[in-house]
Amino acid sequence: MSARYRGALFFVAAISFAATSLRAQDTATTGVRLGLSYAAGAKPGVIVLPVPDDDDDSLRVIVQRDLDYSDRMTVIDLDRETLRGLVPAPGEKLNFELFAKFGAALIVRMTPTTQGLHVAAYDVSRGQLLQSEHFLFDRRDRDWRFSVHGVSDQIEQWVFGKRGIAQTRVAYVNNGELKIVDSDGAETRAITTGRGALSPAWSPGGESVVFTVLGNTGTQVQELDVRSGKTRRISQIRAGLNITPVYQPGGNAILYAQGTGSGTDLVLAGLDTDSAIPKRITIGRGTDNTSPSYSPDGHQIAFISGKSGSPQVYIMDADGSNVQLLTPYTPGVRSYRASPDWSPDGRAIAYEEQNGVFQVWMIDVRDRVPKQLTSEGENEDPSWAPDGRHVVFTSSRGGDKQLWILDTESGRARQLTHARGARLAAWSPILANPEVGTYSQ
Repeated sequence: MSARYRGALFFVAAISFAATSLRAQDTATTGVRLGLSYAAGAKPGVIVLPVPDDDDDSLRVIVQRDLDYSDRMTVIDLDRETLRGLVPAPGEKLNFELFAKFGAALIVRMTPTTQGLHVAAYDVSRGQLLQSEHFLFDRRDRDWRFSVHGVSDQIEQWVFGKRGIAQTRVAYVNNGELKIVDSDGAETRAITTGRGALSPAWSPGGESVVFTVLGNTGTQVQELDVRSGKTRRISQIRAGLNITPVYQPGGNAILYAQGTGSGTDLVLAGLDTDSAIPKRITIGRGTDNTSPSYSPDGHQIAFISGKSGSPQVYIMDADGSNVQLLTPYTPGVRSYRASPDWSPDGRAIAYEEQNGVFQVWMIDVRDRVPKQLTSEGENEDPSWAPDGRHVVFTSSRGGDKQLWILDTESGRARQLTHARGARLAAWSPILANPEVGTYSQ
């Protein structure tokens, strides 16, 4: 039985640190054009040059790893001596013909400054500057690594016209604590105390999280303001079942499952007042309706219901009308689907399905054709990255249950956490909004 759905039935569904790289446009050396020249359908090769005065090579390693994890580039990882030989002497130009022989379509050159880092990207085929920018950050700051992730994401913006996802974090549950980890697996931090936390979900801007707390009188929904560290209770019932919360896309309300004597239904609680009675969205009539996930535009909701006799994924309009069974179901044939998560591009919903052991699937919202994404070990509770391409999920493929990340296009998987029992992951939005600022715990 699914960890998330089981938690929903037996008192069981994003915290965040949102640190942002503060960037300043380098008007003196602005790029000459947008977009990289490379063969259609290919993954462009990239070489990240050594960074002067970076003795531990951390800046290059972070950016190189981020570009590799994007699964949109082929990182050409040369030995240190070869890399040094490719760096031109002062006053000399880059030898683009030589870089091309190594298979590079893109060269990334970073130079430390008194206020941060100057970054220039070069188009090898055209033999010219693609773009450059000056990034402001201080390596004495706690979140300097997170600012470097913003450099990687901007490089992807220059190349593909779409920002990368390195400057994101994943929230998850481990031994009852909520933790977060950077998208590259570094900088794990606990953000709650105690052992009763469940089901994290991020706010649209990443400045707060909502989650479930298990106590002596049941489960309650709480919201954590990351900047202040203050929490407030969202659920109104002091004793009972309040689980699997998520934010409305606008961030003005929280949708969660509330259990009563006549089943479990989804209710919507506004955040502008503490006295408002939550609005009931579903009518379970003795069945359980849990684990909601909004479409990106907020017009529809995917959720789990047992009304067919076993848990299945349904979709409905945001007001609770027009309920439709999404996952294929044949009466009398045993099936179990749970933990839906709507992709940020609105095209698909990821979920878990039990067929012997749990595996992660996705289904196209239009054609309703399911596609199996995992097969190795047991895999549960998928959560989409902001790019609508990668998912994070719980997997036993390495022995212990850990969080893994899958590129749904290539099938490449990588382990994210290394702490036994990591589960119930939630991927943050891109945490690079200058209005949000840099958070500290």
